[in-house]
Amino acid sequence: MTQLLLQPIEDAVSDEDIAGFLSHYGFPPFAAIERIAGTGSRPAVLLALRLLQARIHRVFWNERTVEAVIMTARTE
Repeated sequence: MTQLLLQPIEDAVSDEDIAGFLSHYGFPPFAAIERIAGTGSRPAVLLALRLLQARIHRVFWNERTVEAVIMTARTE
């Protein structure tokens, strides 16, 4: 599955806030969310969706500029 990486997203930002932000830009609800710990400046969330990435890449939100990157499927 292709996934969308959003960073920097602080741990204090709720899943509901993220869903509201994405909904504002026309994203459908995400199927899953995974929090990725950062080393201080780059905490992130990984979302199971791929549509409309360009609408939010480099948008200023929650006092930060959000980067939205499409990730290819991970093999583990």
